[in-house]
Amino acid sequence: MKFIDLTHTFTNDMPVYPGDSAPVLKQTATMEKDHLISYDIKTGMHVGTHMDAPLHMLAGGKKLSDFPAEKFFGNGVLIDARGKSVVDVDVLNGADIQRGDIVLIMTGFYKKFREPEYYHSHPGISESFAKKMVELGVKIVGMDTPSPDLPALPTGQAGGRQVKAPFAIHKILLGAEVLIIENLTNLEPLLNHKKFEIIALPAKFEAEASFMRVVARILENMV
Repeated sequence: MKFIDLTHTFTNDMPVYPGDSAPVLKQTATMEKDHLISYDIKTGMHVGTHMDAPLHMLAGGKKLSDFPAEKFFGNGVLIDARGKSVVDVDVLNGADIQRGDIVLIMTGFYKKFREPEYYHSHPGISESFAKKMVELGVKIVGMDTPSPDLPALPTGQAGGRQVKAPFAIHKILLGAEVLIIENLTNLEPLLNHKKFEIIALPAKFEAEASFMRVVARILENMV
C-alpha cells in the first residue's frame, strides 16, 4: 500500500496570510533537564495546510467538530490546472467526478509557499467552477494555494486580517457544506495514479477551521 503526503510541515517559521498572527512552536522541556521532550504551540487555525468550515464565512454555519468522521474520507479526483490563473469549468473536461468525491486542484503554486508572492498573486477558481462542485455533490475541494478566491485589493480589516470582500467562492462552497482545504503541497505524484483515496483529517476543534494532515492512499493493485 502506498501513501502520498500532501501536507506542508508545520514549523515555527510557517508563513501566514497577511495580517494573521505568526505561529509559535516552542520547545518547553528538554531531556537533559526534564527527562522528556515537550512542545507548546500558539497559533491561529488558518496556517499551513488547513481546512475551512462553514462558520468561517457564514454566521451560524457549522464548525469542523459538527461534521462526522466520514466527511473527511473519500475518493480523490485530481484536476490539473497548472498554468491557469483562474480555474474554470473547462479544466473538468474528461474528469469523472461522483457525488461524495474529494476534488484536488493542482496549480503548482505551492512551490512559492515561502515566497512573498504566494499570498498576493495566487490562482483562484471561478464562480462557475465552484457552483459545479456544489452541483456534483463533492465533499471537499482542496487547492495548493492559500485560497480558492483570487487575491484582491483589501477593502477592510477584521482582527488584523486584510479582508478581501466578498469571498464569493468561499461562500458558494461553504454555503453548500463543501469544505475547503488550502495550502496543499506535493500533488504532482498523483498524476501517476488513476485511483486513490483522500484522508483529510483536521483536528477536532470546536472552531471554524483547523490545521490538518492530508494523505492520498493509492488504491491501484490492491486486493
